Amino acid sequence: MTVTDHHPPPHPSVTVQQFEPIALAAEQEDVKLEFINGKIWAEGGADGDHNSILTWLFRQFMAHRTDLDLLQGQGLKIDTYRNGRARPDGVLAPVGHFDGKGGWADPKGVLAVIEVTSWNADTHARERVEKPAAYAATEIPVYLLVDRDVNAVVVHSRPERGEYQDRSRHVYGDEVGIPGTGITLDTDGLKKRFAR
Repeated sequence: MTVTDHHPPPHPSVTVQQFEPIALAAEQEDVKLEFINGKIWAEGGADGDHNSILTWLFRQFMAHRTDLDLLQGQGLKIDTYRNGRARPDGVLAPVGHFDGKGGWADPKGVLAVIEVTSWNADTHARERVEKPAAYAATEIPVYLLVDRDVNAVVVHSRPERGEYQDRSRHVYGDEVGIPGTGITLDTDGLKKRFAR
């Protein structure tokens, strides 16, 4: 099976057990593969602004809570029956939470997942539709999306019955509270450095 140009195939013919070694091999080529809602999604390497935004977020979170880590590259078992695999741009969890848990860990205890939009054609489907549904079904308390298309931070929270009940959109420059963490992000830095 070949995944090309960041588009999911209509009907994947792989199981999650077959997917995991394929995803591991793709990492050697700087391609991130995810298996969400039965579809394989491919994303190439991140651009400089994408990485700078993640570094900015790391600093913001650490300034508020030194007892938490914002991890990049941690794979999570997602979807209702954990048959999906996602590698969020960032995973907010207590320090040491993933020690010894391997490349694809159970998301129990994760406080939030963070994604920064890419400039790919499938960004809308992947970041704004598929991932919120999968993360909510997995009962991850918060999904934070830095949406570079609209210069906004979108907070999805309170997962119930497979969907986030609360969704708030904050333009760059607003203060953004992260439910359940006691953290408020000052997004003025995003406005000054990354607004388009």
